[in-house]
Amino acid sequence: MTKSVVVAAPRGYCAGVDRAVITVERALDLYGAPVYVRKQIVHNRHVVEDLEARGAIFVEEIAEVPEGATVVFSAHGVSPEVRDQASSRQLKTIDATCPLVTKVHHEAKRFAGQGNQILLIGHSGHEEVEGTMGEVPAHTILVEHPDDVAGVEVDDPSKVAWLSQTTLSVDETWETVKRLREKFPQLIDPPSDDICYATQNRQSAVKQIAADADLVIVVGSRNSSNSVRLVEVALEAGAKAAHRVDNAGEVDPAWLEGVEKVGVTSGASVPDELVQGVLAFLEEQGYPAAVEERLTEENLVFALPPELRRDLKRA
Repeated sequence: MTKSVVVAAPRGYCAGVDRAVITVERALDLYGAPVYVRKQIVHNRHVVEDLEARGAIFVEEIAEVPEGATVVFSAHGVSPEVRDQASSRQLKTIDATCPLVTKVHHEAKRFAGQGNQILLIGHSGHEEVEGTMGEVPAHTILVEHPDDVAGVEVDDPSKVAWLSQTTLSVDETWETVKRLREKFPQLIDPPSDDICYATQNRQSAVKQIAADADLVIVVGSRNSSNSVRLVEVALEAGAKAAHRVDNAGEVDPAWLEGVEKVGVTSGASVPDELVQGVLAFLEEQGYPAAVEERLTEENLVFALPPELRRDLKRA
């Protein structure tokens, strides 16, 4: 049995996650602990625990932040209602929303301003969806799955536009759009695809390594939408099995029985040291060093939030 391990690239941190994590780190350096963060800054348990150890305090809602304190909004974005709550408590706010999510918020406001109803493709309860729907709630209908399209009712079929959460399965989203267009032929597209470049690249890269893999291991947390999607995409692309783990400690050695070819990747909010831990574990189990298969280069970098940049300059 000739064993092999292939690790996908791009994988792990995207520009929006990198910016959000650095924002909290710099805020702690500049203002000192504690710095409050509404929701998990990114959906990764290890990142959150690391920042907590440095003095970040994660809260579910603005009401938990003491008046006058500093609060960072997570990469997933917030609704205007949350901004108003922060303002009423005199909080110093730093907005670490991913610019690609902000773009979707702007599109929602623009479409609503033109009198369109918005069909938002996404997952109920996900912070990003709550933030986007919160911009124009009266104009927005959530569509979670292609099979939900049949039940969608709109006021005027000639005034309908679609938007999507940035971390969805590319293939499933296009299937939903296809069905929406069959039902509403005058459906208006966003100016550019909402699913972010990093989500698309990670899904394309895992397809490349999954096709002939006996097992694909995706490193990422349970509440990370894009990590969960990578498991689904790997299975659809032909992997015989695929599992999500938070770290090497969650890899079940039983998964490796009779397995020759292993593929490894990680979601967009995962530090690469966690992937390296999985690769080291596989070597301990008798697998050779991993070979990287790179689909494309990612060179995008986002500037830090302007309010933080201003304070850093002054300091």
